[in-house]
Order: sequence, then structure tokens, then C-alpha cells
Amino acid sequence: MKKITGVLIVLMVFSFFSNQVLSQTRDRSEIADQYKWDLTDLYPSEETFQKAKDATVKKFDGILDFKGKLTKSPQNLLNGLDYHTAIIKEMMRLSSYAGKLSDLDTRDSKYLAMRQEISQLFTQYNSKSSFIDPEILTMNKKKIDKFLTKEPKLEVYKFYLYDLLRSKEHMLSAKEEKIVAEAGLITGAGESIYGIFKNADMPYPTVTLSNGKEVLVDQAGYGRYRASANREDRKKVFEAFFGKFNDFRRTFGTEMDANVKSHLFYTNVRNYDNTLETALDANNIPVEVYYSLIDNVNKNLDSFHRYLNIKRRMMGLDTLYYYDLYAPAVKDIDAEYDYDKAKKMILNALKPLGDDYVKIIKEAFDNRWIDVYPTPGKRSGAYSSGSAYDVHPYILLNYNNLYNDVSTLAHELGHTMQSYLSNKNQPFPTAMYPIFVAEVASTLNEVLLFNYVYNKTTDDDTKLALLMEYLDGVKGTLFRQTQFAEFELRMHEMAEKGEQITGDSMSELYKNIVRRYYGHDQGICIVPDYINVEWAYIPHFYYNYYVYQYSTSFTASTALAERILNKEPGAVDKYINFLSAGGSKYPIELLKDAGVDMTTSVPFDKTMKMMNWAMDEIENILAKKGM
Repeated sequence: MKKITGVLIVLMVFSFFSNQVLSQTRDRSEIADQYKWDLTDLYPSEETFQKAKDATVKKFDGILDFKGKLTKSPQNLLNGLDYHTAIIKEMMRLSSYAGKLSDLDTRDSKYLAMRQEISQLFTQYNSKSSFIDPEILTMNKKKIDKFLTKEPKLEVYKFYLYDLLRSKEHMLSAKEEKIVAEAGLITGAGESIYGIFKNADMPYPTVTLSNGKEVLVDQAGYGRYRASANREDRKKVFEAFFGKFNDFRRTFGTEMDANVKSHLFYTNVRNYDNTLETALDANNIPVEVYYSLIDNVNKNLDSFHRYLNIKRRMMGLDTLYYYDLYAPAVKDIDAEYDYDKAKKMILNALKPLGDDYVKIIKEAFDNRWIDVYPTPGKRSGAYSSGSAYDVHPYILLNYNNLYNDVSTLAHELGHTMQSYLSNKNQPFPTAMYPIFVAEVASTLNEVLLFNYVYNKTTDDDTKLALLMEYLDGVKGTLFRQTQFAEFELRMHEMAEKGEQITGDSMSELYKNIVRRYYGHDQGICIVPDYINVEWAYIPHFYYNYYVYQYSTSFTASTALAERILNKEPGAVDKYINFLSAGGSKYPIELLKDAGVDMTTSVPFDKTMKMMNWAMDEIENILAKKGM
């Protein structure tokens, strides 16, 4: 019953690669409880978790009592769906708890095993319940309408039932659906192996910096030292980090091959034309939205190249290299933002969204919804997880005291608010919002934060720093993610043609795309050969056409933020309703209700307008300073 279970992933900002302080040097025992998750809200103890798991597993066979009976009466259908969703809801809570324990120390085999067990139990239950969709699809729309009329309580499943009818041609028989469900035991192997190898077992290099300090260039170290003000240091860090990835490119290529082949498997067995159509059809997204994004970005690479030239000029460089992209363009600016300062900034920045919105944000800060600092073995990056329906969302951070980390916190709080409001206002079957809209709430918060900080700033150098932070965000969220989206599309197209997915073929494909985006051949930004393997560093390529939604959401949030900041009548109410709507409609419709039409170029055009405004501002300030 895939349409109800939703997608069991946490929402991860692409500042997964943001700067992370201390390279995980602080022991968890040294961090005050107020900066750590309180997981007892999920389960008071691991013993309680085990009891809940055992009780839930005992209910698995009960779903079989409904087999062959769902279409006999409206009451049978209601009882079967209620029984099923109750199990799924508890399984998601179990998964949330096990996942968070594992993320706090990816080296701990106990919690990894706990996480893997829940994943296997999901597959086990999905196999037992795989008859549900095929059985319902023996009914036509007329019969479903009749059931909905006779049993009002079925209303919570209305969207699911009609969406199931929409995708009927891609559903299989009950026996075939059971086989597909069982395949879940192996189709995620590529991603699992990749995650463990990269996060726990990969032998990351060390380098000696210009100050004589030897540092470990693991993921956290790379995030920290790639932004070094010393150019030779960051060059050395890039070379060492991606050099090590290149050493293991055959392993990463094999993992990616397994991942792509799993996507091909589902495409073939469900009779889709290609993997892109398979991925986007789940939320009824026209493939033209994906193609249009890539086309629009490629048509506007001149704006991206303008940004790169501004960055080179501000850094005082004759030639910009890829390893310069994360270094600060404005020198001698105090960019330290401790966590308490970040909280105050965010609370003020989000005031345009109303008192009720800010009140919930305060609750997140005060009641330990957030795990703030990096510790040994902790999963890198940042995410928000709201999959436990009856419990508040949780946020994982690796806070680094930079503006980027403040922005990341605001970003994840956007996810948290959408999860919180959807869970509060929607029944469980429609609470999980579609991935396509998942990044709208997060990136809108970033826009509001930038607007607040920029308008409070009078110093030109600080303004330059903030404008470059914003443009770096446009680079990272719109252009970089679309670059990733194009790579992901071309990679799958290669596999669909029977071409091989290997470490070398992926590096060649990535090289051609990244050099075009960054204007390598025109000398705008030189992309060294070792960057060819950067694809192996990006975990989101395992999420099946996920990354393009960062870009589309960024353009949608820019358009929505403009309406809110301009105080258009009803803009805030429509936006809050959007956050509260969960998955009660298709994503294109949800965004239309909020005030933005993603089937047009308007959101993208507004984003380009704001990007060029920011670059105009920079050039005006530079002219005033005589630079």
C-alpha cells in the first residue's frame, strides 16, 4: 500500500556539505543536555521500544484477515485500511527512534542493527500487505464513489483511493506485488553499503596545513577546511579529499550501479517508459517540470557565470578555481554566530509568518527537539525528521558558528514546521507531504532570514558578505542542484541504453557536465581533474531523482516569500494552510493554492530577478568603494 505509507526518508538540506566545526572532536558527554535530543518523547527507553516493536510485529499477520474481503463492503474497506495505517504509523515511529540512535554514532553496530531490523520488518510487513492495492483496484470509480458515500469515515482515504485509480496501469497482481515488496530486501543494498563505507569505514586522508597543524580531512574536516582563507590550504584539502574518493571510485561506481539497477527494476516491472517517469509519477509531477528546470538553468548560465566572475573579483584572484568556491569572498568580517545568537536571529526573522508560527519555533528550541553539535561518529550534515506522527519532529545539526549554519538551522526549522503543522491538521493518511514541496518551507525560511539580516545591516562590508552568502545559496541550491539533477538524468539514461555504470564512466559524465556549468573552457572557473569524482561524495544520488526538488522548491519559495514580504492580503494565511495541508492534494495543486504555479516559468524568472538584484547591489557597493 505504497500510496499511504509514503516515503520513509528524513528531509536533508544540501548543507549536508556545510562547514562543520571541530571535526567532531567533542565527546558527547561534554555537551549540555539542552543541546541534545530528548528521544524519550518517542520511547521512554530502549526496553519500551523493544516492547512496542514486538507488539507491532505480532499484529502483522492480522492484516491477512482482510485479504479477499476489502471490496465486499465499505465497512470492510475501512476496517482494513485503519488496521493497516495503524501498523504503518507505529512502524514509522519505531524507525524514527532506531534511526536517530544510529545517527548519533554511526560506528555503533548495536544501533545500526536496530535500524536494519526495522527496515527488514518494513519489507516483511509490506510483503504481507501487498494484496491491498491490487484488491482495491478490482473496483472501478463508480464502486469506490458508492463506498465513500455509504461510509463517511472513508473520507480520510479518498485521495489515496483516487490516486490509486490514477496509477492503475502500473499496478500488478497481488502475487506480483508480493514479489516486488520482497525485492525491497535487496534493492536498497547499494545505498546501504555506500552509507556505511563513506560514513564509517572509508580511510580519510590527513594533511598538514600552512600553520603546521595536521588535520583529518574526513567529511566534517573537508566541510571546515575547504573554506580556509589560505588558498594553498584549501587546494591541498580538495586534492587530498577527492583524491581518496578517486582511489575508491571502482567501489563507489559499483554501489551506484546497484542503485541505478534497482531503479530500472521498478521501472520495468511497473511498465513505465523510463526511470524519470517512474520517480515523478508517484506525486503526479509532469516530467516536463524536470526537463524545463534543466533547460531554464542552462539558458541562464550567463547569470551563474556573472556570479562566478564577481566572486573572483571580490577575492582578488586572476583565475577562479573550483577549490575557491567555498572560501569567503569578503575578508576580515566577523562571521561568528554562536547558537544562542542564531536562535534570536531566527525568531526575529520569522516574525512575518505570525505569532503562532514563532511560538512553535520557540518550543523546538526549549524542549530539546534539536541535536546541535558534532560528536564522534555522529552523522554529518543536517536534517529534519517528522515521520513519527504523534510526536514532534526532530532536527539533527552539526553546528559550526557560521552564518551558513544559522541558515541551515532556519532551513531545517522550515521542514519541522511543515511536519508539525501537517501532523496536527491532517489525519495520518494525508499527513505526509510530497517530496516535491518538501524544500519550499525550508528555503522560504532562508529567504526571510536573509531579508531580516540584510535590512538590519548598514556596514557595506557586512552587506557584501551577506549578499555573497545569498548568492552562494543560489549557486548551491539552484545551479548546483540542477547540475546534479542533470547528471542523475544522464546517468539513468545511460543505464536505460544498456551502457555501463562504473566509477570511470560516472567520472567522465560528471566532468563534462560540471565543466559546462562552471565555464571551465571559457576560463570562468577552472575545474581540476580530481573534481571528476565529486559525484561519489553526493549521497542524494541514492534518493532517486530527489535533488531537482531543491531547485524547484527554491524558485517556489522565492515567489512565495516575495508575496509575504510585500504583505499581500492573504499571503501568510495561504502559506500556513499550505504547511498544514500535508499530502491532501498533488504538489502542483498545493503550490497553486499557496499562490505559485510551478507549470510556468514565473517562479524561476522571479528567482533570476532576485539573483541579478543581489549582483547589482554588490557591483554598486564595489563601485562606491572604488574597487
